[in-house]
Amino acid sequence: MSAAEALGAHLGRGVTTVARAWEVRRRDGRRFGFTDHDLDLSFNGLAFRADTGMSAAAVQQGTGLSVDNTEAVGALSDASVTEADIAAGRFDGAEVTAWLVNWADVAARKVLFRGSLGEITRSGGAFTAELRGLTEWLNRPVGRVYQAPCLAVLGDAACGVDTDAEGMSAEVVVTGVTAKGGFVLSGASGFEAQWFQRGRLTMLDGAAEGLWAVIKRDVLFEDGAREVDLWEPLRASVAVGDRVKLIVGCDKRFETCRGKFDNLVNFQGFPDIPQEEWVLIHPTAARLRSGGSLR
Repeated sequence: MSAAEALGAHLGRGVTTVARAWEVRRRDGRRFGFTDHDLDLSFNGLAFRADTGMSAAAVQQGTGLSVDNTEAVGALSDASVTEADIAAGRFDGAEVTAWLVNWADVAARKVLFRGSLGEITRSGGAFTAELRGLTEWLNRPVGRVYQAPCLAVLGDAACGVDTDAEGMSAEVVVTGVTAKGGFVLSGASGFEAQWFQRGRLTMLDGAAEGLWAVIKRDVLFEDGAREVDLWEPLRASVAVGDRVKLIVGCDKRFETCRGKFDNLVNFQGFPDIPQEEWVLIHPTAARLRSGGSLR
């Protein structure tokens, strides 16, 4: 008998011992279990805690492509969901699975909801999280865009560049924090100026461990120190001595792919596509129609 069939048999008895349980899996791999039962439950290799005050509204489900949605409410706790982790964005987009489970026999259970966390708000020592169903992804436009810059993300399957290879990344140490939220770093003097511009900065330890941001500006000083500014500040504090990983930057241009990465075969843009003003060019009697400069 399957877990769902066992739960169905239990529900058919009239007198039931059921509760709800939720698993939250963050993007960094950490898992959290919650239940609205008054005792902890354990199954699926995870302990579901009862002391979080977790509860959820009824799940709205429909046929077709309508989006399933609900919300969950729980207490902020240092042992589970902390206000600092929510502010840092560690729970953004986390996967959520909800079960109806027989707390007297946890082998009898059924998945009620599977999706991800949406908007999270917090106040008064509690949090409210929007739960988005799997059909949410069907509302996102997909398709390829024809443009001159490359469409790939540096290091993904389409790009093929190994960002862990020698010369593509560096582990450095924070030696200072600027007034604009940037960092002064030591340990990457062997890379030329602007090498990491438009690249990625990932925190390896400290209060911001695991958080990352895109590098806006990369300046190399004569003494070998580097200063990097970010497009958006990290949502956690960074202290002197924290370790950082820098990943090389790419500006998506045809010339950069060829000269900096020697990866022209995987370039995902269309460098020879006519510019937008081409449609505004008036007819001409010029004999030269090679596609070159019109001036």
